[in-house]
Amino acid sequence: MKLLMPRFAFSPSLSFPLARLLTGLAASLSVLAAPAAPAVSPHQFVGWTNFTAFTATTNAAGEVELLSPATAARPWRELVPTWNAELAVTGWLRVEVRALRGGAGTKFYSFGQWSRDTNQHPRFSVKGQRDDAGDVDTDTLQLQSPADAFQLRLTFDSAASAARLKFLGAVLTNPDREAPPREPLRSVWGRPPLNVPTLSQMAYRDGKAWCSPTTLTMLLRYWSAKLEIPALTFDVPEVAGGVHDTTWRGTGNWSFNLAFAGALPGMRGVVTRFNDVRELEDWIAWGWPVGVSLCYDRLRAKGPGPNGHLMICVGFAENGDLILNDPGTRFQMRRAWPREQFIAAWANSRNTVYLVFPDDATPPTDALGHWSIFP
Repeated sequence: MKLLMPRFAFSPSLSFPLARLLTGLAASLSVLAAPAAPAVSPHQFVGWTNFTAFTATTNAAGEVELLSPATAARPWRELVPTWNAELAVTGWLRVEVRALRGGAGTKFYSFGQWSRDTNQHPRFSVKGQRDDAGDVDTDTLQLQSPADAFQLRLTFDSAASAARLKFLGAVLTNPDREAPPREPLRSVWGRPPLNVPTLSQMAYRDGKAWCSPTTLTMLLRYWSAKLEIPALTFDVPEVAGGVHDTTWRGTGNWSFNLAFAGALPGMRGVVTRFNDVRELEDWIAWGWPVGVSLCYDRLRAKGPGPNGHLMICVGFAENGDLILNDPGTRFQMRRAWPREQFIAAWANSRNTVYLVFPDDATPPTDALGHWSIFP
């Protein structure tokens, strides 16, 4: 594994040589250094498309464990993982992470079990993990004090499932740091919005809490039309069933939603955090819509919330206000929202975003240098 390129560049999917791993490939005991994000950014994303530097072991039941190298990062207190694997219907995987401080590690915290088909294997997050070091809130590890490295561990039901892993990563956040806003990209203001279809979660009997799968469905339908791939056109209930978390009893698990998107052939799904609205403008200028997690009450200036909601940024009005697809209404499902209200609402999730795009495509240049992908 080598140090990665300084620009945000996702490589096409590369599977690892499983036989080599299963015969005792040893990962280095030293800490792998991810390039440091600029001091202005509280967020850093670290990911892999190749897993030959991971350690693989197989137990008596045939389950395969993949352990990432210990990977250094800027000080962080929150972590949200991303995984993309084209599992068979009968496959499953479990995701864990531990934080490292000065070489000493916490326990491994679990993000639960992922499966495509809950009739075959359950899909769930894990409650009750709190200790003196931290806790997991469904999809987010929250530490009591900063760490300077991390290590991911994935367990698969079989070697065949392990061979289907195509992307793995995590966004690391230091909530004690604030990023000063940058100059906006005014050249994108007033352009025609991206042609992302509008859908309402309220059109479905059980849809009251389906903002996340409805958002994901809209993103996938955008790419279905753009790439002319009908298989990316889903109905909202199908996506809701494919991301449902039985522990949380809902469909808003960030990692599960992007795991669903990233399990589709040729697609990548990433949950991460942007630095500011300027980063959203960069993606819209590139022609790629972005799902945004925000506080609905703050957006509507109705109070502090904390009611979470998912919407899609599809463009910017002539004055810089954000044009959003809102799945939470049957009426005026696309409209402009005041920029300052959006910024306050988006801060509720620390600027969390859903990114869905072809896995062989090149995203916008990472002007902040806070994306680190090991090819």
